[in-house]
Amino acid sequence: MNATGPVHEALAALPLTDHHCHGIVTADLDLPGFESLLTEGEPWPGVSPFDTPLGIAVRRHCAPLLDLPRHASPDAYLTRRAELGGPEVNRRFLTAAATDTFCVDTGYTPHPITTPRELAATADATAYEVVRLESVAEQLASTGVEPDAYPDAFRTAAEEAVRRPGVVAVKSVAAYRTGFDLDPARPSDTLVAAAARQWSAHGGRLADPVLVRHLLWTAVDLGLPLQLHTGFGDDDIRLHRADPALLTDWLRLIRGTIPVVLLHCWPYQRQAAYLAAVFEQVYLDVGLTLHHVGPARSRAILAEALEITPFRKLLYSSDAYGLAELYRLGALAFRRGLGELLQERVDADELGLPDALRIAAWAAGDNARRLYGLTAPEPGRAPDSAPATRPAPDTRPHRD
Repeated sequence: MNATGPVHEALAALPLTDHHCHGIVTADLDLPGFESLLTEGEPWPGVSPFDTPLGIAVRRHCAPLLDLPRHASPDAYLTRRAELGGPEVNRRFLTAAATDTFCVDTGYTPHPITTPRELAATADATAYEVVRLESVAEQLASTGVEPDAYPDAFRTAAEEAVRRPGVVAVKSVAAYRTGFDLDPARPSDTLVAAAARQWSAHGGRLADPVLVRHLLWTAVDLGLPLQLHTGFGDDDIRLHRADPALLTDWLRLIRGTIPVVLLHCWPYQRQAAYLAAVFEQVYLDVGLTLHHVGPARSRAILAEALEITPFRKLLYSSDAYGLAELYRLGALAFRRGLGELLQERVDADELGLPDALRIAAWAAGDNARRLYGLTAPEPGRAPDSAPATRPAPDTRPHRD
């Protein structure tokens, strides 16, 4: 596949806006600790996560940034990583990713990881925050809120959370908790209070379908873009229930309200593309997918995602968590895959070069900046306030 040409050169020079990611581990990692962050599942005895497409991609594309030969062994890789130390390793990979803006989901912290401000400082970039609404609900429940007060109390807590400086979006992991085959209608406060009473009695994570529906409709009321995990994840997912096409009826009900961003999507990138093509408020990315399939397969994933997706609807994300290598691989796979796809169409005279360059710039960052109302990057810091502008509601008529 042609890896040179003006589209490749343009993408290589464009800083990326990573619209969905997480913090990174700053401590040095031993082999079990590193391998646990290379997989969405659990490492199994006798089966190393290094022996996966992602593990191979780390050894191929990340080893040289640690001054190692391509395809260095896992032992050599981890030894060199420990010699350099976590801060230097993180600096090298984040610099190589050439990302100037991060939107950081702060709701997932099973390990001690960087804050948005710390991530921004390491990358000499700007970081914003994405509020995970399930975390808001679970923190509220831990205070012992009365079930009858829960509907209003959650709305208030969510409103307070999104008023924090630098918050630009909210996120839900409903795909993990219930799946998307939910009644799309807004639940009544009476129904929500009854579900909250059951949750209070049994405890645990927010996983009641009524409470998840209430959370999604609260997101609509908040007015910020809503990011939704779709498609694959760890073994908590029931994959057939994480198909974004199951959201169709709900998306019809919320027309004219908030942007909805479908994250990751694999293996449902074509279903996500359909939704982006028929609903004005729907956007998508294939983050997480790209570093798991590696640069060698990124073009194929992006080709399916872009078969019918309007070009102003594709965003870039790494969905990197824990390992700075994942920022590097996500950025490399995105640039290479999109560059190959667009350059091939230019070479076949199916796409004009000015159009290809415009599409590349949109996907690399312009689409995300427009969607989230992001200001120009200020390297090395997290903003002290949220963007001054918000996306305008979609009020135009739609065809059924």
